[in-house]
Amino acid sequence: MSSDVGGSRSRFDATRFRALWAALAGLFSRRPHLLLPFDEVAGKLRLRSSLYRGVRPVPVEQIVGSVGRAHDFDENFRPLRPEGWERRARIRQALRQAEALPPVQLYQVGQVYFVLDGHHRVSVAREQGQEYIDAEVIELPTPVTLEPGISPEELILKAEQAGFLEQTALATLRPEAHLEASEPGLYDVLLEHISVHRYYMGLEEGREIPWEEAVAHWYDQVYLPIVEVIREQKVLEHFPGHTEADLYVWVMDHRYFLSREAGGEVPPEEASDDFVRRFGRRGRRG
Repeated sequence: MSSDVGGSRSRFDATRFRALWAALAGLFSRRPHLLLPFDEVAGKLRLRSSLYRGVRPVPVEQIVGSVGRAHDFDENFRPLRPEGWERRARIRQALRQAEALPPVQLYQVGQVYFVLDGHHRVSVAREQGQEYIDAEVIELPTPVTLEPGISPEELILKAEQAGFLEQTALATLRPEAHLEASEPGLYDVLLEHISVHRYYMGLEEGREIPWEEAVAHWYDQVYLPIVEVIREQKVLEHFPGHTEADLYVWVMDHRYFLSREAGGEVPPEEASDDFVRRFGRRGRRG
């Protein structure tokens, strides 16, 4: 037994060394090397409600974060602290002897999972190339898509998208709508467009327009017509890596600029065509 324990300790030290080396490499490459912290994600995405989903097998590679222990493991669930090697040894032994282990407890957010209980069981499963692990799952619904491998920059965008969807209720008003921006700050611009549209609706109709009515009217009468032009002219082909929501904002800004130059309102088709001629292929980042 002592040699078995010694071997387990050696394996633990080797695993921890690889994790620390990966962390050091992450500093130089500026890549994130830790697990996603659940509290930060929950705060950014405004997660509030939860649904109990019971016990089920979960893909190990989709477990990417932790509740309270994000700094104890690297992004591959390799331990970063010396504590826990005996626990891991017992888990390995149980697996070798085909003993049943209790399910881990996970929070599900989108397509990814955060460990509430069972960090070392997940760590050993990842180490041994296990594809699935039994888990008791509690889902926290979110209107945005969260997938494994998400970067901090992408998480910020997802947080902005969640805020936009919460403020507009667009997912309820127009379930078919899919507005996704690829650059920070554009969701605030969309909210500003809705507010301006609501103001002018009120002037035209001589009444105060309810916010949700303004959102739906803006989507139907302003956003969609511009997006249809973008689709017809295949504008996205000239701006790889961007989205229809990006191009809506940029074409609208460009239309306003052209209209001021022309002294009259420029049709969206003309604004879109001119925008592509001036900025196509280079994109806004180039």
